[in-house]
Amino acid sequence: MFTQDYTAVGGSLGWSALIAVIPIIYFIWALMIKKMKGYIAGLTTLLVALVLAVVAFKMPVGTAIMSATQGGIYGLLPIGWIIITSVFLYNVTVRTGQFDIIRHSVLSITEDRRIQSLLVAFSFGAFLEGAAGFGAPVAISAALLVGLGFNPLYAAGLCMIANTAPVAFGAIGIPITAMEGPTGIPAIEISKMVGRQLPFLSVCIPFLLVWIMVGFKKTMEVLPAILVSGISFAVTQYLTSNFLGPELPDVLSALVSLVALALFMKIWKPKTIYRFKDEKVEEEKDLSYSGAKIFKAWSPFIILTIFISIWGIPKIKLALTGHYEGANSILLAVNKLGDWLTFMPHVPFVHNQVLNGVTQAPIEAYYKLEVLGAAGTAILLAAIVTKFIFNVRWKDWFSIFGQTANEIKFPLLTICAVVGYAYVVNAAGMTTTLGLVLAKTGALFPFFSPVLGWIGVFITGSDTSANVLFAKLQQVTATSVGMDPVLALAANSSGGVTGKMISPQSIAVAAAAVGLMGRESELLRFTFKYSIILLLFVCILTFLQSNVLSFMIP
Repeated sequence: MFTQDYTAVGGSLGWSALIAVIPIIYFIWALMIKKMKGYIAGLTTLLVALVLAVVAFKMPVGTAIMSATQGGIYGLLPIGWIIITSVFLYNVTVRTGQFDIIRHSVLSITEDRRIQSLLVAFSFGAFLEGAAGFGAPVAISAALLVGLGFNPLYAAGLCMIANTAPVAFGAIGIPITAMEGPTGIPAIEISKMVGRQLPFLSVCIPFLLVWIMVGFKKTMEVLPAILVSGISFAVTQYLTSNFLGPELPDVLSALVSLVALALFMKIWKPKTIYRFKDEKVEEEKDLSYSGAKIFKAWSPFIILTIFISIWGIPKIKLALTGHYEGANSILLAVNKLGDWLTFMPHVPFVHNQVLNGVTQAPIEAYYKLEVLGAAGTAILLAAIVTKFIFNVRWKDWFSIFGQTANEIKFPLLTICAVVGYAYVVNAAGMTTTLGLVLAKTGALFPFFSPVLGWIGVFITGSDTSANVLFAKLQQVTATSVGMDPVLALAANSSGGVTGKMISPQSIAVAAAAVGLMGRESELLRFTFKYSIILLLFVCILTFLQSNVLSFMIP
């Protein structure tokens, strides 16, 4: 048995926190300063975490190693599985020539690269985040931008920054609903508060994306389009989160933003069309494709959207994982298959062998292998349907799949390593140690509350995981310092979304999607400062909402 000790180093919370933060500092140093390849940085960060967990936090060697294996397997399924299938589906459209038609259809709306980034990275990416989450939005939208002609680094970086606005309501609102259980606070109340924070970011993100691409002067040339994109998204996000709940803000906001911008581009054009330096004007812009051909070319992503939306419906999700207990005969049949394809073996030396340092309750640990219920399986099914629509031979279909898997083997290793690191530091109590230090900030806690979410998402790569990890701590600390607990929980989620773009897992996913293997350091340097700026914005907003803007709290 191992009991988490948050003052393991010299009996001091401060010294323990200094040790606990070392893996984070090391990872940033390894990528940004030493410019290590992603998988080397990931593996060495995991090694540093294992050593500190065993030596400094007195975690048994076997428990530490098995925690790493638990994370590594989670890195393969569901995260790695999503990346393989997403990139595979994109590669099928490229190999069959259908992506040329997709590219033309986007160009028919606008040839301006600035507007294309808003349509694909911001709006379409947000839609995928709302329907699927778990890396699929960045992987698919970044691949689409590369196919349109964007530099891979910019495509990945822009999509990661764009993914800030929708993350809190991703995967049908799971990050918000996950906080209801440990805190007892209704998800709708948390949703309302998050919906009174993130829209401020959502308005700014489109401007930030274009400004990063082209600078201030050229950004102002398309300000009307930026405002249409951002305001339509933000207003819809506020209304849906406050009056419908946490399930639909992303999906509806993305659709409204996408349609509004596309329609706006029919009545407004920028004075100059922005293209990348040395980019050739393609003659294909004069080609015309029938509506049927355009629909066929886009069908893989339409089918993908349908499948992942179905996979996100609560009752279906339960059936796909073998947990449905209703009376619907179709879902019962799916439930049998889901139960057969779901494996939940205990993690040796970890399951019920680690005791929470506060409650002393044993922590359950499983290898969570939900084969049918994984979002990647929904994407694979979309690829199977696409095979028949595009009349691809099975031999070629499997050949493309094999080539895709081979292309991203190193990013998969990176993902497994960094998720393994996250599981080790969580099981050792190192993440909670950092959270407890921030909880000691007293009257300044409203300012530092979002930082907890930022740290949680950086480590775990998931706003959902960060919310589950720190929700109770946020609630208890907020109550003790006179801060509204609903505001603290919202701050955890809103602060967390700003950490998504620099999370090791997110960087590995984005690098895999656009072929930047070995160049993860460039991607981290691209996004890091924007993560800090946006986090600071959320910190200031939360502090003001706890004081002079307290009327904004539901």
